[in-house]
Amino acid sequence: MLDEPLIFERGSRGRIGWPVPPVPDGAVPDLPPELRRDDDLAGLPEVGELETLRHFLRLSQWNYSAATTLYPLGSCTMKYNPVVNEEVARLPGFAGLHPLVPERLAQGALELLAALESALAAVSGLDAVCLQPAAGAHGELLGMLLVRAYHVDRGAPRRRVLIPSSAHGTNPASATLCGYEVREVPADARGLLPASAVAAAMDESVAALMITNPNTLGLFEEEMEAITAAVHARGGLVYMDGANLNAIMGVAKPGDMGVDVMQFNLHKTFSTPHGGGGPGAGPVAVRSPLAEYLPVPRLARRGETLGWSDDAPKSVGRLRSFYGNFGILVRAYAYMSRLGGPGLAEATRLAVLNANYLRARLRGTYYLPYDTPSLHECVFSDRHLQEYDVHTLDVAKRLLDYGFYAPTIYFPLVVKGALMIEPTETETRETLDEFANAMLRIAEEARTEPATVRDAPHNTRVARLDETRAARRPVLRWRPADPEKTGESA
Repeated sequence: MLDEPLIFERGSRGRIGWPVPPVPDGAVPDLPPELRRDDDLAGLPEVGELETLRHFLRLSQWNYSAATTLYPLGSCTMKYNPVVNEEVARLPGFAGLHPLVPERLAQGALELLAALESALAAVSGLDAVCLQPAAGAHGELLGMLLVRAYHVDRGAPRRRVLIPSSAHGTNPASATLCGYEVREVPADARGLLPASAVAAAMDESVAALMITNPNTLGLFEEEMEAITAAVHARGGLVYMDGANLNAIMGVAKPGDMGVDVMQFNLHKTFSTPHGGGGPGAGPVAVRSPLAEYLPVPRLARRGETLGWSDDAPKSVGRLRSFYGNFGILVRAYAYMSRLGGPGLAEATRLAVLNANYLRARLRGTYYLPYDTPSLHECVFSDRHLQEYDVHTLDVAKRLLDYGFYAPTIYFPLVVKGALMIEPTETETRETLDEFANAMLRIAEEARTEPATVRDAPHNTRVARLDETRAARRPVLRWRPADPEKTGESA
């Protein structure tokens, strides 16, 4: 329970973690001037190995993660990722494989990639898959590039993209990056997208509809087939954001719903620890009319061997270096191979069951803005707590005192004061009850002791931080504290 200062505040001048022999004069050429640093290196930490080990180990012990507690971030799907898949990704033949190794020496890896492409095509009900994108938003970008290439190839580039108000927030950015104007289509009182609203917004200027299904309210779009029919009737394409695939994998196929192109978030659904900035993977699946525009290089079978091919004259080009985040792809294939089709379907059913269990336990105490049946996540709001001047952020901070990380807060934007909870399929009923009991006790505290909730957290390493100041005046560079300025810290 020791206090842990910044690593810059540890150590002393000249202390090192590993002895480096001196370099003879002239043995290493001087750096070109344009590569030299012009700042003072004296501010860098100079610490020993043991200090470094203890510093970062202590910080890791303060973290909340899916390995330490229920981590119910809605939309982000912070699910448990089996350790065995980490072991598979670390096998020397995978982890030590150089991306420039000759194809004949990488046949096992290429067979794994081909099998993963086939598995993702089967799950989605679509025809072809590209594994290159490095994350979900990267997959969205590719999807919209494919949409543009498709329409340009037919002599009608089109200029607009329709996006429901319940879609993921990255969708408008991806469409805009590809040169499209974005028009929002509002959800109805059920939290769903009406097919009639899509049909009214469709014309020959619309290139595509970008839809998340289930949407960010955790609700399945009941009129999905009518929606896709309305888009196709005017020559548009349907892009589905697959970030919530954890709610339908193995049970429903986007291709059967009329989807033309979608991305998978392997780091949400298929066994890569999510968060921490990556790496991720966002493969894209398409119907056959879009396959000719997929990026190069592509896997191609030549007799009994696999190799990479650039023979695709209509391709949108290369999307990234090499062929994707290979370790993430290995984990995904290990996950799918271990579960198989029936296992994926069972994971989906358990995810839906767990979310609805929490929904039933918290309903009434916390306000439920949409009564439409939920799938893998449920969205509440702080409406019932506002009369005590207790709000969503207060609930999130108080949960830390009970040992739980908070659910997603203030998202989706269509729900004021949103609390978005996704327990995932691997949590037990006992854990769900502990979380639900904590939420119910916090609601009771809001009624009887509101200051306790408003001032939370009380038991964490630091008290509540000034998040507004952190956002507006972030400290991006360490500097020694100036004793002349009271109240200022490094």
